[in-house]
Amino acid sequence: MGSPINLIALLFFYTLSISAIHIPIDPEGHEVWLDSQEYRNLLKKADSFYLEHKYADAIKAYDLVLKTHTEIKAPVLKKIALSHAALDHIDACVDYIERSLHFEFDPVILQDERFDSVRETKAFNTLYKKYDPSFDVWSLIYFYVSLIGFYIAIVINFNKKIDRIARTLISLFIFIHSFFILHICVSITNYEYVFPHSYMMSTIFSLLYGPLLYFYFKRTTQEYFFKRIDLLHLVPTILLSVYLIPIYLLDAEEKLALLFRDVEEGFSMANFAVTALKLTSLIGYGYFIRRLYVKSKKSGELSKQTALWQRNLYYIHFMYIASYLLYCIFISNGLALFHSQVICMALMVLYIGYFASVQPDVFSGVFSLNNQVLFKYEKSGLTESLSKELMENLRKLFDIDKIYKENDICLEMIAERLNTTRHNASQVINEHFDMNFHELVNKYRIEEAKSMLCKDRKNNLNIIDIAYEVGYNNKVTFNKAFKKDTKLTPSQYQKKVVSS
Repeated sequence: MGSPINLIALLFFYTLSISAIHIPIDPEGHEVWLDSQEYRNLLKKADSFYLEHKYADAIKAYDLVLKTHTEIKAPVLKKIALSHAALDHIDACVDYIERSLHFEFDPVILQDERFDSVRETKAFNTLYKKYDPSFDVWSLIYFYVSLIGFYIAIVINFNKKIDRIARTLISLFIFIHSFFILHICVSITNYEYVFPHSYMMSTIFSLLYGPLLYFYFKRTTQEYFFKRIDLLHLVPTILLSVYLIPIYLLDAEEKLALLFRDVEEGFSMANFAVTALKLTSLIGYGYFIRRLYVKSKKSGELSKQTALWQRNLYYIHFMYIASYLLYCIFISNGLALFHSQVICMALMVLYIGYFASVQPDVFSGVFSLNNQVLFKYEKSGLTESLSKELMENLRKLFDIDKIYKENDICLEMIAERLNTTRHNASQVINEHFDMNFHELVNKYRIEEAKSMLCKDRKNNLNIIDIAYEVGYNNKVTFNKAFKKDTKLTPSQYQKKVVSS
């Protein structure tokens, strides 16, 4: 056993080490940076307090470590959080866990069994939900829909039956929707903290929704061809890119810091500006899309199925605009009407995916008939010169020989008269007259009937006689075809001609 003097000295220095732990201060009042050896000694002492369950002393020592060195703040903050957990200081424990995650995002800390004493508290559960990466029902649905969307975009883009420009526009439109939904999935599952480079990854496309759908409608309803001046529609996206690219070039730690800043500050001015610009773009282009849709609807140029496709596409897009407007309003008031806009985007993806599977020709709009013809006959051996020759001979058969008056006319009969195959005859009719065989026959028959009705001003001819004369076998079929062409029955048409 040592001498009394040695024991007194040992107790003195031990007491001094506990009570007189302080941050070294220079004469001007600034903190002094400890050298590595002093720092290690201080950290070792703090760890010894923690292992000895002297948690209050450990907290003081770890605080000194934080104030003298910053390189390994996350592990030290975790030790302070554990010390507070041992002392049942719930709020302080949660605060230091969050500070630890901000310095080094490692969600494993939330699973540490040493936090079991505070795990069931409301504060810890709130923190857990805030940062723990996990999937729920909504996020799984969004992830699934985004994958479907990417697949649909690829399928549409490589479908040669669809007009090239139309398919490029609509595939980009669906790709952006899917990318946005995927970003939402990453964000609401907290995986954005795990993959900080996903920060604002879909924001760069925010101003493209409107232009893409607008030009798709313009292309498919007006056969529009792009001009150089149309590139002006990309200017807002280019300007937004100039703002975002410096953010995208930041390293992972800097992006993580921005993520935490957004969480703490809420809806920042920068986010508000981007949201306001996106809403303005959606509403502005929505107005022009509506004009194109209404004009196309009145013209009646699209097939029934294609018109239905564009109507529903138009409705879903306006549902998205309305939901995004509500989202912006409620966000500014501190509420979170968040999922409605994503649901509308998911509906858009699934709706387009459905038509991509069952009826892809609707994507071409006014180009659909031409595309079907080109696709149907792309492997045909019919040369251009022979096609024109057959077309001239076909015109003679209808204009001079009036073959359409024969009530047993069929495509095989036409092919025989043209001395060619049934396939070639069908191709000539489709390519040069933009209609099929039956439509061509009906067109000539109805024109002949109209001519006869115009000449018969004294009503000497019966309608049935005219039907038989132009090639129909019965009055019902004649009346139906006549009304489809003129919107009038033969009798009504005759009265109109006589009265005029």
